[in-house]
Amino acid sequence: MGLTAMDVMQLPIMETSKVKAGGNLLKETPVEWISVIEGPVENFVRKHEFVLSTGIGCEDDPVQLERFVEDVIQSGASVLAIATGRFIFNIPDRITELAVNNRFILLEVPWEVRFGDIIQGVLQEINEDKHVQRQQAEGVRQELTNCVLEDRGLQAITKLIYKHTQIPVGIADQSKYIRANQSLSKKMVDILAREQPGNMEAASETGVPFLDHPLYHYMKECAVDGQKCYVLTIQNNNKPQGYIIVQPEIPTQLTWFVMNVLEHALTACALYFAKENAVEMAEIRLKDNFVLNLAKEKHINSQKLAKAQLLGYDLSLPYICLVGKLTLKHSVSISNDNPVNSSMQSVNYYFQKEITNAGNVLHRRTMATFEEGRVIIFLEAEQVSCAEIASQFMDIIERRLYELLGGVEISWGVSKHGDGLYAFYESCQEASTALDIGEKQNGPGERTFFTDTRINRLLMAVSSEKVILDIVKDTLDPLVEYDKKRHTDLIYTFLTYNKHKGNVSQTARALNLHRQSLLHRLRNIESLTQLSLVDSDDIFLLELSIRLWMLNKII
Repeated sequence: MGLTAMDVMQLPIMETSKVKAGGNLLKETPVEWISVIEGPVENFVRKHEFVLSTGIGCEDDPVQLERFVEDVIQSGASVLAIATGRFIFNIPDRITELAVNNRFILLEVPWEVRFGDIIQGVLQEINEDKHVQRQQAEGVRQELTNCVLEDRGLQAITKLIYKHTQIPVGIADQSKYIRANQSLSKKMVDILAREQPGNMEAASETGVPFLDHPLYHYMKECAVDGQKCYVLTIQNNNKPQGYIIVQPEIPTQLTWFVMNVLEHALTACALYFAKENAVEMAEIRLKDNFVLNLAKEKHINSQKLAKAQLLGYDLSLPYICLVGKLTLKHSVSISNDNPVNSSMQSVNYYFQKEITNAGNVLHRRTMATFEEGRVIIFLEAEQVSCAEIASQFMDIIERRLYELLGGVEISWGVSKHGDGLYAFYESCQEASTALDIGEKQNGPGERTFFTDTRINRLLMAVSSEKVILDIVKDTLDPLVEYDKKRHTDLIYTFLTYNKHKGNVSQTARALNLHRQSLLHRLRNIESLTQLSLVDSDDIFLLELSIRLWMLNKII
């Protein structure tokens, strides 16, 4: 508990002093400091202070003396010692009665006893007490550090804190999940699961007794449903890593020694989380590099199979590949507590979390990595259900990411089921091709399955021939130039016309045009391309040219 009023009264210098009121309170009343004060008190006296006074100015005015004593009591002081024999010869009964009624310790000190000697004696005791507490706290610090170095975990840390403080304590991580708990009430654990510790109200000045301890100013107070606790934020590089929660029965349990123990506990927890994060980041990098090599290398050898097993991957299961590209439509709001810095890295952080979540929801294994703004995912899926599973997987990720971030679009390319096991390279190539085709043909935000790209893949195969490129250019140059100058869309007009198999009425309705306006556009197309829209060969040439142009943007 530290120094008490009883300890002060047992000093040799206090031998001739008398207890006028509060004798039964001596053992339980803490003394943190000592001062000399005469009226007025105002805010010069702090809580748990041993106050000395001569009563000067009150010698002929009992009412003023009573007011002075009332102010000292209201200040939260522990003891008032009045020197008698010069200004105050006898402490009035009304003053003694006032102290008794307020459960306050009132002492009478002979005038011959010098205040300087009392102050010296009390300060020596305070310093000695603090020195002993610091030594004890240093021992606790070493024990806490050993818990981290020996990898005994957060539960061992909470047990140590409780052992030395006898105060229920819990440790929560950054997401408020209680990672370790020693005697913390279940109701409080439930409360903390709902409340954000970082947003709790600051403790009132009367809530914690040791206002001069530097840690006090970083302490938050939480009071919900009649349950009260105090919360300290665990920080590393000025970033919150978690929280220490203590639940004393009364605030006075938070002594200077307890605050020192909590201060060392903060350091130990910060070290633990830093170590945990380093291990986690190393594991993430290992997994990321492994999956990237899996997608880029054609062969699977025994060494790679063994490494996969060490990382918790099972390559013997059937997988399909999904390649996603996330586009930021505008500035995305990222929470400040995110462990990464850049906006895209932050999005990738959330993307990885949602990949894991979607796999858990569908009870499917996943392997994922990021490369050049794309995410490569291998998703466990059987031949008969791969398309359905892939769609459900993408639905879960998109729904949660759009709610969490907003302002993003995700384009997907999905491979067909691999031909046999270990077809990771081929599967990734298929998904990447499907993504590229889908973005060129439909723009961002679309899903493209490799099995639906056969025509486009055929067109891509022939589009590299120079003869083909020249034919496409000669055919479409006039239409493209006309559309640019007149701000029309003859190319889209033809595609709609061809989609409706040359039916003018249906095409006009689809384009919201008058029939004569549509006929005028169709005549312009024939005039500019020198092709007839009633000749099947000419229609095929025009459609093929437009498809190649849209696919490769070669003009």
